[in-house]
Amino acid sequence: MSAAWGKCYDPTGALHGVPTYPWRMAPDGLATRRQLRAKGLRPGGQPIAAQVMRGNRRAGGVRVAYLYRVDRAKPVRPMTSRKWGALALAMLARRTCPRCRIDVGYCIPTSYGICGLCIALEEQRAA
Repeated sequence: MSAAWGKCYDPTGALHGVPTYPWRMAPDGLATRRQLRAKGLRPGGQPIAAQVMRGNRRAGGVRVAYLYRVDRAKPVRPMTSRKWGALALAMLARRTCPRCRIDVGYCIPTSYGICGLCIALEEQRAA
């Protein structure tokens, strides 16, 4: 057992306050939020049951993912018509160029803030 693995293995929760397991070593019956969502479930207000830890080689430190009990998870609430409408308006705002006010059909990158046609016109003017 390596030293890094030993820091991530604490099934009693004495070291971290929550039962802690190395990455991909959690016991059955526990899942992350994304895993619950893939099954059509949500945590439903339950407390964190455990966590998995992994060393982050690139940035240093550790990465943590919280785990919830699958048997206590609740089904995901269905989308209402008002939520669908709000989502459609938000996506329309992301696709609309603020300069030419045209729905370009794709989400405008935040790095430019304008559509590709406006970028091309700007480059032509500069040249």
